[in-house]
Amino acid sequence: MCGIVGYIGYEQAAPFLLKGLEKLQYRGYDSAGVCTNDDGKLVVQKEKGKLDELKNVTDDGKNIKGTVGIGHTRWATHGKPSEINAHPHLSESGSFAVVHNGIIENYMPLKQFLTEKGMSFRSMTDTEVVVQLLEYYYEGDLLGTVLKVAAMLEGSYALAIMYKGNADEIIAVRKGSPLVIGIGKEENYLASDIPAILEKTRNIYRLENGEVAVIRRDSVQIMDYDRNPVQKSIERINWDIHAAQKDGYEHFMLKEIFEQPKAVRDTVETRIKNGRVVLEEVTLTPEQIRQFQKINIVACGSAYHVGVVAKYIFERILRKPVEVDVASEFKYRDPIIDSKTLTVVISQSGETADTKEAMLEAKRHGSHTIAIVNVVGSAIACEADDVIYTLAGPEIAVATTKAYSAQLAVIYMMAVCFGDILGTISETDYQTYVTELLALPDKIQSILAQSESLKNIASKMFACKDAFFIGRNIDYALSLEGSLKLKEISYIHSEAYAAGELKHGTISLIEEGTLVIALVTYGNLFDKIASNIKEVQTRGAYVLGIGSEEHPELRNITQSSFLIPKTCNMMLPSLAVIPMQLLAYYMAKFKGCDIDTPRNLAKSVTVE
Repeated sequence: MCGIVGYIGYEQAAPFLLKGLEKLQYRGYDSAGVCTNDDGKLVVQKEKGKLDELKNVTDDGKNIKGTVGIGHTRWATHGKPSEINAHPHLSESGSFAVVHNGIIENYMPLKQFLTEKGMSFRSMTDTEVVVQLLEYYYEGDLLGTVLKVAAMLEGSYALAIMYKGNADEIIAVRKGSPLVIGIGKEENYLASDIPAILEKTRNIYRLENGEVAVIRRDSVQIMDYDRNPVQKSIERINWDIHAAQKDGYEHFMLKEIFEQPKAVRDTVETRIKNGRVVLEEVTLTPEQIRQFQKINIVACGSAYHVGVVAKYIFERILRKPVEVDVASEFKYRDPIIDSKTLTVVISQSGETADTKEAMLEAKRHGSHTIAIVNVVGSAIACEADDVIYTLAGPEIAVATTKAYSAQLAVIYMMAVCFGDILGTISETDYQTYVTELLALPDKIQSILAQSESLKNIASKMFACKDAFFIGRNIDYALSLEGSLKLKEISYIHSEAYAAGELKHGTISLIEEGTLVIALVTYGNLFDKIASNIKEVQTRGAYVLGIGSEEHPELRNITQSSFLIPKTCNMMLPSLAVIPMQLLAYYMAKFKGCDIDTPRNLAKSVTVE
């Protein structure tokens, strides 16, 4: 969601703040602002729209003085996008400045309290309550005031706070939303994500829930809300800074599509030892795994689509019932969970608020939780009983690609590993699965080598108004992700349907020229989906078929087609998703869309 950057040192702060915010644009935003302390005066500059607007009016920050400052990119929740609602927010007298990521759930009663005390509000945001509370309660003890106000807030928040009378510190507070502190030489940094500060330092602290940091030029003090010191070890970031740069690609999304062979290889090869899948991160004993009677999978967005694929795989291989829930609905349906339920939560960022809350709900009922996340030390990773990290590296584009593929790879390994323990797969099948896992990166690469053919297909389709993805069995599960990719970056209305459901209403929407993408990789049901293709063609649909090279006859029954290499049924989604990602990318490119930061979307959804 919102991006936060902070700097305290001896250099001019604003230019760094703007560069840091530029690195966080992938999180999604509608306005941006910075605040610096210039000789005891808090100077704020905010602009609605793209960060370039702010850079232009400040000459890339050069005309804003001050060597300590905070910056913010906002994704609107309370109050429409506007300069007034943009962060940083100043208190009534201009003594305090705050930037915030998250939601203050009890801001209305707090606002009413302050209004009754005579304080006035400029914005419609929940954040302004925080800065006005700081001013109302301040009596000379800055840290004490921050701790008092933090204890009053309900919801999730990451806060960076400045006081005009104290130009040598920034105070950061975390509850739910991520914050990292960068350690430099006679200067220190603050950010909601590592790419913002990576050009300056690779040494960081990660703030945990309920922690407060007093950041000065030459020191960082971290404590809990009771002022008890918290000892932390410095974490060294070892991934290459180029992982957060485009490296010659036109968009981060295209770069990340082409990074998928490496993401899958890194995720898989580190966990296959002597021909066996070894998930050392999972602390469950074989006996505990055998005792589970049900598996729950909870996630949001593309991670939820991984969960739908996983349901087909786990039920087929593990012979255990599986339920898949959209995380935002999970706890509200009063789910039936106990100690004999295994809960798997999936999140790229590890900070997804709904997924985290669903996981905590499962834990409250005694369920063992396994998290599949991409970010080390993230909130979900810290709260889960076990965590399996996807080794996809930083993913910058809002629309996920390589994280989705790495998550699928983890699902395959869990199926193989648990199936071996449960005795539900033969040794022959086990070895076949391991062989295919190791072959996945090269097969993905072979599809990427054909990207020009998908670009040509996209050039014929990008003007369509509606698109329908259809499939059966695991192809249906995958169609959900194909549809989402197309709609979220190209803004083309798109839906995914189980092909057998067409005649139950959906086929009424098919008319002359309607685009239908038919997934036909699951060979056991080729004849079934072929009949569905004929049904939509009879009503005028233009059909693109994505199938396996085992069924080249697909070319004869569709207007366009793309064939993926042969693999086992379980791993078909890892190959079939690649042409759908490329198709969505090129269709969005032909339409001139903002591919890396599509409108209204955010990379890390840290509020419910």
